[in-house]
Amino acid sequence: MCGIAGIFNFPAAENSPTGQQLTAMLTAIRYRGPDESGIYLGKKIGLGNVRLSIIGLSSGQQPISIRDKKYWIVYNGELFNYIEIKRDLEKLGIRFTTQTDTEVVLQAYAQWGPACLQQFVGQFAIAIWDKDKEELFLARDRVGIRPLFYTRSGNQFIFCSEIKGLFQIPTVRRAVNHKGLSQIFTFWTTITPETPFEDVFEVSPGHYMIVNENSVQSQQYWNLSYPEPKDYSKKKIEEVTEELRDLFRDAVKIRLRADVEVAAYLSGGIDSSVTTAFIHEVEPGVLNTFSIG
Repeated sequence: MCGIAGIFNFPAAENSPTGQQLTAMLTAIRYRGPDESGIYLGKKIGLGNVRLSIIGLSSGQQPISIRDKKYWIVYNGELFNYIEIKRDLEKLGIRFTTQTDTEVVLQAYAQWGPACLQQFVGQFAIAIWDKDKEELFLARDRVGIRPLFYTRSGNQFIFCSEIKGLFQIPTVRRAVNHKGLSQIFTFWTTITPETPFEDVFEVSPGHYMIVNENSVQSQQYWNLSYPEPKDYSKKKIEEVTEELRDLFRDAVKIRLRADVEVAAYLSGGIDSSVTTAFIHEVEPGVLNTFSIG
């Protein structure tokens, strides 16, 4: 699962973030990453991570840095096509020092900037610090599987995988957002980027943010597209069925990449049963299943 947290102090702030602040935030979400934790403290910035090890068990400690510590990353997620992206980067002459998908994410950002998100297939919440530009990059996967929240408090920009982590900073005010509550009672959830708390927001699914001393900018990089009637594809049901099977089989296959055991949770519904059947077809030797009653 993993969890990330960070504090960016703007120029008017008197001090840089402290280890005590980051530790307090990470302690609040420590169950998200029981394997290990790490903190990076620099001028104006503090980044932290609690890790659940899945890929690169011995070399994936975060935060990770590259290019003479110009770029730093804390990351929660899985990049399912990291092997293919890593090969593309190696063809460009980039050499890797770990076996993790985290370094692939960071090297891809260093090479292509925010455009790297167009190549990512996975679920993720990313925070990257550019030390030279003194700029923070945040990104969230296309449909918001991995959470990422932020707030402004005075001259600090604070982010965390869970809202409770933000509230570990004493200057962050706790107040109910009545607009957010109204949305919950109407739609069962808040409408992005709102949350149930005032001045606390989420990085919207399919968006990234650039934060520096001059501005906080949010940019959409992906959205669902719906074809117009004139663009409908007319195929035989057999052809479409096989196409769907191929797409689903490929989606299952890349999600089985891990350095730990993979299991399927059978809830009793069609979706989990179909997914488990495809796992058995693709990699029968790795299949473990669990049900809860």
